[in-house]
Amino acid sequence: MSSQLTVKAVEEHGDHYHVRFRDGDELDDLETPDWAAELAESEVPGSSVRMGQDDTDEWLIQSVRVPVTLVDGEDDASRKALQVVTVVSEHEAPDSG
Repeated sequence: MSSQLTVKAVEEHGDHYHVRFRDGDELDDLETPDWAAELAESEVPGSSVRMGQDDTDEWLIQSVRVPVTLVDGEDDASRKALQVVTVVSEHEAPDSG
């Protein structure tokens, strides 16, 4: 999983900033695996991560949601989302088989 992602878009939606790293159309079956949800929550409480798999079945991060109450604007939301990306990327997905 690549930790060298760049932010493509940041949008405020209600109580979260949605920080996008990839177009959702690039990945199959977007979801939040339990192992990634736990890592995201441990890094930034209240955050969540959306992931999907590419044609190699590698888990890739599509976006991260960061609570508005924990950040000071879009730039700070991007920084927090990148923190989540780093911690999730440093851990390998458990075998699903």
